[in-house]
Amino acid sequence: MSDTATEAFVAHRNLLFTVAYEMLGSAADAEDVLQETWLRWSGVDLGTVENPRAYLVRITTRQALGRLRTLGRRKESYVGPWLPEPLLTSPDVADDVELADSVSMAMLLVLETLTPTERAVFVLREVFDVPYGEIAEAVGKTPAAVHQIAHRARAHVAARRPRGAASPGETKDVLDAFHRAVRTGDLQGLLDVLSPDVVFLGDGGGVVQAVLEPVVGAALVAPLLAASRPVRDEAATMRTAQVNGHPALILRLGGEVDTVVALRVEDGLITGLYAVRNPEKLSRMDQETALGR
Repeated sequence: MSDTATEAFVAHRNLLFTVAYEMLGSAADAEDVLQETWLRWSGVDLGTVENPRAYLVRITTRQALGRLRTLGRRKESYVGPWLPEPLLTSPDVADDVELADSVSMAMLLVLETLTPTERAVFVLREVFDVPYGEIAEAVGKTPAAVHQIAHRARAHVAARRPRGAASPGETKDVLDAFHRAVRTGDLQGLLDVLSPDVVFLGDGGGVVQAVLEPVVGAALVAPLLAASRPVRDEAATMRTAQVNGHPALILRLGGEVDTVVALRVEDGLITGLYAVRNPEKLSRMDQETALGR
């Protein structure tokens, strides 16, 4: 493998990982896609490559599309709600508002409602501003078809994405109030920060205890959180951290990550709570994951 090829791959690695992660919602699968991308890239005649970035993005997209279809079948037998794998992210991700929005739990769940090709087109066009011609090569469609797919995907996402979404700073203020209320079991404090129609999702993957159906409404969610036994545990610690570009809570029991709670905040209230408890999805919470555009 030439030094030039290695340098090109390393230079674009954060971008390629981010593309794969946004398409899959799984860091573990994104890493597998990068391995496959590297293997294919290592066999390419660089003399035929005009734009290494575009070429690498094309390989990554194709590999991610294939894996996305496999993941879809896997999710059909998943126990309880499926949530994206949370990532501990650095402050620079939050500083890039568009990137932070695109990797937020709320947005990744919206992307789950797209078809694999729509998701690839949306991510490449709206997040990474890839030209339509390059996207067409990556997804095996004509540029005209990609224009139509992009328009359809954009409208689909616009109808479902958070409205009046808060900035990371505003989210942190709400999170701090939520943190205090959960830690003390303050029912009224929870009701003050939860939207009346808040949705709580828990992902235990059938491995650890979690709600198996969405819990809807502050009248149900607040008592559930106020009575949360893990939070009352003497060995429990709960701290805020940057997760997927936004403030979130990390609950540890005996020093080990037990739960990551991400929030969707709109107009000053929490409209979505995403509690990831599946241990297989918490392995990356001890070190920051580098993302990039």
